[in-house]
Amino acid sequence: MCGIIGYIGKKEANRILISGLERLEYRGYDSAGVAIIDDNNNNENNDNKINTNKVKGRVENLKCKNIPGMIGIAHTRWATHGRPSDANAHPFVDKTQDFAIVHNGIIENYLELKEELRKEGVSFTSDTDSEVIVHLIARNYSNNIKEAVIKTVKKLQGAYAFCVIKNDKKEIIGARNGSPLIVGVGEEENFLASDVSAVVEYTKKVIYLGDFQIAEVKNDSLNIYDFNGDEKEIEIKTIDWNLELAQKDGYKHFMLKEIFEQPKVIEDTLKVKMDIKKDFSKIIMVACGTASYAGLVGKYLIEKIAKIPVTYEIASEFRYREPLIDENDLVIAISQSGETADTLAAIRLAKEKGAKTLGLINVVDSTIAREVDDVLYTRAGPEIGVASTKAFISQLILIYKLAFKLAGKEFYFDLNKFKETLSLNEKLKELAKKYFLYQNFLYIGRNTSFPLALEGALKLKEISYIHAEAYPAGELKHGPIALVSEDMPTLAICPMDEVYLKTFSNIEEIKARDGKVISIATEGDQKIKEISDDIIYVPKVEEIFYPLLITIPLQLFAYHIADLKECDIDKPRNLAKSVTVE
Repeated sequence: MCGIIGYIGKKEANRILISGLERLEYRGYDSAGVAIIDDNNNNENNDNKINTNKVKGRVENLKCKNIPGMIGIAHTRWATHGRPSDANAHPFVDKTQDFAIVHNGIIENYLELKEELRKEGVSFTSDTDSEVIVHLIARNYSNNIKEAVIKTVKKLQGAYAFCVIKNDKKEIIGARNGSPLIVGVGEEENFLASDVSAVVEYTKKVIYLGDFQIAEVKNDSLNIYDFNGDEKEIEIKTIDWNLELAQKDGYKHFMLKEIFEQPKVIEDTLKVKMDIKKDFSKIIMVACGTASYAGLVGKYLIEKIAKIPVTYEIASEFRYREPLIDENDLVIAISQSGETADTLAAIRLAKEKGAKTLGLINVVDSTIAREVDDVLYTRAGPEIGVASTKAFISQLILIYKLAFKLAGKEFYFDLNKFKETLSLNEKLKELAKKYFLYQNFLYIGRNTSFPLALEGALKLKEISYIHAEAYPAGELKHGPIALVSEDMPTLAICPMDEVYLKTFSNIEEIKARDGKVISIATEGDQKIKEISDDIIYVPKVEEIFYPLLITIPLQLFAYHIADLKECDIDKPRNLAKSVTVE
């Protein structure tokens, strides 16, 4: 989940590395650092130094120090092993300070490796798993970094992408197994990075490294090898978005900008063509986090519209069970990044069992997109805010299209209704002022509104740090109703659908126990005023389309509460955008 970038070329590396880290900061931001080869001492003795600058906290803390040099690597961290601190920040150097590495992933056998290295006299300066990599490379080195890396990766267990530099070598070596790593191809300069956002300012030509591959990158050449040292064919892709798409355009936060970009996202995603043959007996949705709630909405929709049985699986649980799937099943993986570790592992398990696989992915040529049998790309564009908004709506749109396609029907959605719902922004801003000091919330819904309750509660937790729990409304009496009080508001999703009266009764149960209720209801519903403290009305649509509209007030309510609490909305604590470790 960390972000890494490397640069080699004719320009000063420090500014390029820090600029790239700022675009990768969504992947982690509890510490950051750079390591740059200072080749001002370039002479017969090859006594160049690797200078480092690493600090606890945000990338901007690196800007107070400028390190000269044209070859370097950098890292922004999401902690897995070791607390955020200067000492645990990357890059790490070996005891001679001839080598430096940055690493994204988890080395599962680092304790055994650490003990092995300690017996050889190696001293460690951090509590991380990553530091073992640099000491192993130094131990394995014999005048060829690539060969040292090949020897090192054979000792590593777990998922990783790392880059290494040596003080007297004009090259960067990158290796990948399970964590993303791309090569940016420039003119007399090249890059390595966790994703294209870090390099798009400088080049649109990229190479996506596969698992068990090594990149040997110089300023004027590059080669790709497998872990046996055999050279691989290079395939350069051109990315089709630019840096302007990642700017705030006057919005206070990226999250708010991305909420208001959703009509365009829907419009673009509606254009996705799909050729799906109904040659399977059931569908299994696998995903994590917000994407999993899109999958749960999909279960309801596909079963209702296409009459195909669907199971919903959290990827991190699916992979450790013995799921009963075979060649007659379709496994659909949903992931914004296309790099989500648990979802990727679930797809690999499904393929081992012979199932057909389909990806609903936002990032073109990401790992999951390359490994599934077929892929449908959401058209969300780059999503910078850590809390997913427009990616979620694009996932829903693709799922609607898929459900209608499988049913042999045309899918049409009135985008004007969605735009109309966005006009609730000011009302939700005022509503947030009434509720932002509460510390606990319940979210309830039935049928397709239940996964929306899950997503709404998650948004509130992610960006405002308020405790929120979501339940099917019918489950209130089975325990959660004990939590109802004046101090714990309930957000009830109650549109005019087939379960309206049932949800209405659940709201009455809450009011009978002095609970405060915010209802999301259908425009024109006067009856719900009797049992609600506050109401957010969404336009009236065919009931199957309410999830698309209700998503908006859930996002905006969480956003405005977090803004009133002065939270770091785009970079909430402890979170990263792309979860590339277990």
